[in-house]
Amino acid sequence: MDGDFRTEFVREPSALKHHPALVLNADYRPLSYYPLSLWPWQDAVKAVYLDRVDIVAEYEHTVRSPSTEIRIPSVIVLKDYVKPQKRVAFTRFNLFLRDEFRCQYCGSKGELTFDHVVPRARGGITSWENVVAACSRCNLRKGSKSLRQVGMALQKPPRAPGAEELRNMGRKFPPNHLHDSWIDFLYWDAELEA
Repeated sequence: MDGDFRTEFVREPSALKHHPALVLNADYRPLSYYPLSLWPWQDAVKAVYLDRVDIVAEYEHTVRSPSTEIRIPSVIVLKDYVKPQKRVAFTRFNLFLRDEFRCQYCGSKGELTFDHVVPRARGGITSWENVVAACSRCNLRKGSKSLRQVGMALQKPPRAPGAEELRNMGRKFPPNHLHDSWIDFLYWDAELEA
């Protein structure tokens, strides 16, 4: 019985891990939309005590220490502005984000890979302008042939995205859970309905 109580007691605080804080830059915009800039509640509370952030919204839940009690922050804003990166790293994730997680040949969503439009076997290079997201079926169909040889076409020509363009693209893919207190900060510059 004593062991059951101890296990229950130890597991109970883990429920608090489900209270992430949305992190906003000093201009009140999220640091990133996809993935959404979230910190575990522990990091948010630490940043508050180090005076690096201000609390904008809070959860109903509290955490306690022997000397203090604090409501868990749900939205925090950095006191110092963090300049967004201008250069976009050429990564698989950013490539899929640029292509909106769709095959650039058939438009399907699902398990994606990437394809060299001009195959490497024909001198194609690995760059923003020559690599696209592709489903396995289209990738196998195309193989190391040209688009003309297999009668395929791209939905849009591949190009290097800008940092702001990728950030805006990420807004189209919200995470599975959005706390009510986050909504105003995620879509504050969206067009309002009349």
